[in-house]
Amino acid sequence: MPYVFYDTETTGVATAFSQILQFAAIKTDDELNEIDRFEVRCRLLPHIIPSPEALLVTRISPETLTDPGLPTHYEAVREIRKKLVEWSPSVFIGYNSIAFDEELLRQAFFQTLHPTYLTNTNGNQRSDVMRIAHSTDMYQRNTISVPLNDKGKQTFRLDRLAPINGFDHSRAHDAMADVEATIFMARLVKERANGIWNSMRRFVNKNQVLDYVMKEPCFSLSERYFGRMYSWLVTYCGRNPDYDSQLAVFDLDFDPDEYLSLSVEELVKVLGKSPKAIRAVVANRQPIMMPPEAAPEETKALAVPVEERNRRIEAIENDRPFVARVGEALSQRFADREASPHLEKRIYEGFPGRADLALIDHFHEERWDSRIALIEQIQDARLVELANRLVYFERPDLLSDRMRHDMDDWLVNRILAEDASVPWMTVNKALAEVEEQLETSDGGEVDFLGEIRDFLIVRPHQLSVG
Repeated sequence: MPYVFYDTETTGVATAFSQILQFAAIKTDDELNEIDRFEVRCRLLPHIIPSPEALLVTRISPETLTDPGLPTHYEAVREIRKKLVEWSPSVFIGYNSIAFDEELLRQAFFQTLHPTYLTNTNGNQRSDVMRIAHSTDMYQRNTISVPLNDKGKQTFRLDRLAPINGFDHSRAHDAMADVEATIFMARLVKERANGIWNSMRRFVNKNQVLDYVMKEPCFSLSERYFGRMYSWLVTYCGRNPDYDSQLAVFDLDFDPDEYLSLSVEELVKVLGKSPKAIRAVVANRQPIMMPPEAAPEETKALAVPVEERNRRIEAIENDRPFVARVGEALSQRFADREASPHLEKRIYEGFPGRADLALIDHFHEERWDSRIALIEQIQDARLVELANRLVYFERPDLLSDRMRHDMDDWLVNRILAEDASVPWMTVNKALAEVEEQLETSDGGEVDFLGEIRDFLIVRPHQLSVG
């Protein structure tokens, strides 16, 4: 299957409240030979205030943010989707993409009324070179060079990892340059640690993960937390009945006899405790899993005698009611969590109905002046609000006076919010960030921050809301 390596440059790190400013992708064959490439930039959305820190990293200037020669965000997302559908089915792969870039891509699709799950449906699969690099360093050490940060800890930041392994990354944080760096690292692992590459390639397939976790008596599971890799010897102990991609595994460093009789409510509490006897594994997020004999020597459960580990595995395997209760605990773990008041955070609150999907598909093909009537037929309140935003951004002249006034008020409250606790960047928060950055900046950075500050001051007036 071919690969689509992709990267985004954005207005910030809050994936629900930032936007893509640059998207780049390279399609390769299964041997990582380039077949095609694609790139697009777009203008800043009216309700998005960019993080000055993000602009310092990407060096995207305020002038570029509002360049009328660039497509709008909606137009760019339409181009991105068209190209990715054309390249499907493929393995969609980036660097830290499962946690970051893919979430931004999903938000871009969601907020422009497109199907959200392009990268893992209709035969597509997803992978992440950062996770592959983590796995390589953990299970075949000294295969790739891993730099240290200022605190003496390993860092897997692409702009540090690729250069120390021989890649000229002088254009770091340009989306296409980052795609090229990601492919370089992928080729390096594939060449030097082909066994790791193949193992991780296997686990881009959800069904392969499910089969491995549920059938292997035990295996080594690894994850990176707070700048450090951890590994555990685990065995399967449950599956979420409401989300079949979520599994539970039991850390064999713990004695299951202390947990087998616990109720669902008690198991919910266990799932939230640390250190964790029971861990969740999401099958479609490319978990790092290896045979038990490959477990790093610091894995705690290795200190448990083999006979005792086998007894613990059998105790769990033979207690089907316990396995069922663990699955139910996974399902109930966040049952009392309140729905977010913010539309962007409601992306995963169920799928649109078939009628709504047909309407929004029709929406994109109609002329703008015909789309208003379609919005009135949509049942999903999330999609109605997003559709009205799209018209406001693209053709505000088509809105009624009342709707235009309401949207103007929404925009003012969005970018000029005085409450510092809101989860998005505001003008006030961005100006404060500029001042903070100026305290430790010099030379060209000072001039660039000055440009950003000037832009932030005039931005509300540009939007006629100041």
